[in-house]
Amino acid sequence: MPQQTEPRMPRGRPREFDTDAAIERAMGVFWSCGYHGTSLPDLLEATKLSRGSLYAAFGDKHGLFLCTLDRYIDDALARLDTELDPRKDTLAGLRTCLAGYVDRTSGIAGKRGCLVVATAMELAAHDTEVEQRIRRFFKGMEARLAKALARAQAAGQLADGVEPATAARLLLCLVEGMRVVGKTGTDRTLSQAVVQTLIDRFAK
Repeated sequence: MPQQTEPRMPRGRPREFDTDAAIERAMGVFWSCGYHGTSLPDLLEATKLSRGSLYAAFGDKHGLFLCTLDRYIDDALARLDTELDPRKDTLAGLRTCLAGYVDRTSGIAGKRGCLVVATAMELAAHDTEVEQRIRRFFKGMEARLAKALARAQAAGQLADGVEPATAARLLLCLVEGMRVVGKTGTDRTLSQAVVQTLIDRFAK
């Protein structure tokens, strides 16, 4: 008769929390308070995690912060991909994109600001891992805008003399500058007028 063996138990203890939800909650704290202004107790309270669970899942506060920054950047670039979908009219997509920035830089949303911009100001100069992520975001955004403008140029939608790469850098500087100015409670109507003026200069 064959010898019976005990059933093998899975190694390690399974996580009993939603990692994605924890990252989202932590993002809210970092976004509101900044990296240095956020304490470990703040994160434990927001995520509902024990100290041991947080360390096991993310390593430490810095590791958790990098996860939140990655999530924020991935979401922002995914939104841009949707707005600039090559199957849609390019200039209409650019208008949608810029209208979104007007919304995000007005009122309460504007005063909250942008996690990427705030992080760039606070950490990028002396944190290599953060700096790499900020660069990835800006390069990714600029590349997407340049490709969209190149499609518009190929379709005969751009005004003469508008060079896609230069125009993409200009748009990048505009929208990220709007995120900074929006912290002061900028006028929505004025932001809309600026965006409309720029698109009118680009389009035929």
